[in-house]
Amino acid sequence: LRLDIESITMFTNSDEAVSCNLKNPKYLFLYPWSQSWNVLALDGSNWQRIDLFDFQRDIEGRVVENISKRCGGFLRKLSLRGCLGVGDSALRTFSQNCRNIELLSLNGCTKITDSTCNSLSKFCPKLKHLDLASCTSITNLSLKALSEGCPLLEQLNISWCDQVTKDGIQALVRSCPGLKGLFLKGCTQLEDEALKHIGAHCPELVTLNLQTCSQITDEGLITICRGCHRLQSLCVSGCANITDAILHALGQNCPRLRILEVARCSQLTDVGFTTLARNCHELEKMDLEECVQITDGTLIQLSIHCPRLQVLSLSHCELITDDGIRHLGSGPCAHDRLEVIELDNCPLITDASLEHLKSCHSLDRIELYDCQQITRAGIKRLRTHLPNIKVHAYFAPVTPPPSVGGSRQRFCRCCVLL
Repeated sequence: LRLDIESITMFTNSDEAVSCNLKNPKYLFLYPWSQSWNVLALDGSNWQRIDLFDFQRDIEGRVVENISKRCGGFLRKLSLRGCLGVGDSALRTFSQNCRNIELLSLNGCTKITDSTCNSLSKFCPKLKHLDLASCTSITNLSLKALSEGCPLLEQLNISWCDQVTKDGIQALVRSCPGLKGLFLKGCTQLEDEALKHIGAHCPELVTLNLQTCSQITDEGLITICRGCHRLQSLCVSGCANITDAILHALGQNCPRLRILEVARCSQLTDVGFTTLARNCHELEKMDLEECVQITDGTLIQLSIHCPRLQVLSLSHCELITDDGIRHLGSGPCAHDRLEVIELDNCPLITDASLEHLKSCHSLDRIELYDCQQITRAGIKRLRTHLPNIKVHAYFAPVTPPPSVGGSRQRFCRCCVLL
């Protein structure tokens, strides 16, 4: 049996082929097809995973209700991402009918409220992954409900649910000790107190996203590091209050760290990144955009101690020079691992850096916007060694001195693909 929601071909035991082209998935459950189709389509065991993102504009509440009635306890995974027409009523019916659901994405379903989480709490005790990103009506009441009825929860995304506070986080983490992923991007009311609850109750935590949670400081993040030793991915981009203390805490407590995003954390320095690099040898992706205090010293440490590095953003790190790139290009990650390096708005970078990177055989993309000492000739030479590399660059007019034209203009990343 093969099911494809756009062009469906199904073969019965008698090898009778039943084919149909569907522009709207609601017809799967509302339209009278042939008897063979009905036998298969109405058999809930054939619908254990459903993703309706491609049809988000067509999905209404009654479609979700019909799906839930047909699939019942067989349905394990459902994505309604972007389905703006789905509200609390439909999801209550869904929760009552699909009590074995394990993964549910309601990302961008802006009509839903705390009522949906109450329904999930009452009827879906096996829920493990829940995505409520951009469901801005969600409050602490939702987290309290989930804590009471969904103890197996492993991953929760409440990004941009900016009504959530430490009280909701406290209730959630105390009752869901198996949490491995928390996505709290844009939850601007969260403070260090919320992080202390996470650090105290989430020993299994692997992924934590706190992007633009601007009130958090080193105090809360250090608690996370000390309590979550399995942490592999941390995003604190836009959290301008953090200092090198968090890099020291990560280095001392989280040796499995693979992804670190600290863009716009301008207080971080070479000292902190040295400790991090010397202790976190599994680092694969680092976003250091606008970490304006770092120098070639950070690149030297990364080149020595982080052989798995694949993606590195140094955008707007204006103290980086060709010498730092030389060390990176000769390090153990260079030949087989490094895939992306972003150097846009690094004014001291010249064509010499491109020469240092030509031996990075896995390098797929390099960002060079507003690197005014980079030339077309230098890019051409790089391409002779790496013919498939994507080079993003913008050749701006020569910048006048500050006394004439003011500060140097910075360019976006969408200007020219060379």
